[in-house]
Amino acid sequence: MRRLTFRPPLTIKGRKYKGLRGWAGKPFHPPLTDVPVTAYLFVAAFDVLSVALHSSHEIVGRQLYVAGTWTLLGGAAVSLLAALTGWADWHRSSQPGTQARRTINAHALTMITVTVIVLVDLAIRGLGQQDRLYTSPGVMVLSVVAALLVSVGATLGGSLVYDYGFNVETSGDHPVWHENEVDVLPGQK
Repeated sequence: MRRLTFRPPLTIKGRKYKGLRGWAGKPFHPPLTDVPVTAYLFVAAFDVLSVALHSSHEIVGRQLYVAGTWTLLGGAAVSLLAALTGWADWHRSSQPGTQARRTINAHALTMITVTVIVLVDLAIRGLGQQDRLYTSPGVMVLSVVAALLVSVGATLGGSLVYDYGFNVETSGDHPVWHENEVDVLPGQK
């Protein structure tokens, strides 16, 4: 009995391309969200540790501050792509007046709020505090709030997929769930 299969999930051929939304069964938005969510959580940890350790480990406090700044910048850059693909999903895949649309709106509002906080955090770091020896308490608060809110936003986004099946393309009784040694590629049944 075969234990693993890689080719069908990684195959693009046979899938319909949907522009900014990605390919059928391979949307762009969900994997792009992993980077900013993880980045913002790490930034909060780096900043808290920088504040906590700076007096006893000055060099570590500085390194954590710099690591947090670069990680925040990377997360913010990828979040722009995540926002663009999320907008495409909202625009093309949801109907006004539904619970799904309301949840998408709550998810979007939460993530836009996170983005504004992150941009303020980056502006403070880049314009006024680039030479600091450790994270300032105000910047740490911004990072922690961004991490908490991004967790709420990710939970809302996860509910769209796992609770509502939003943008999950399946054909119900698909052959991949039948006991068989032959892989089913996209477009086959």
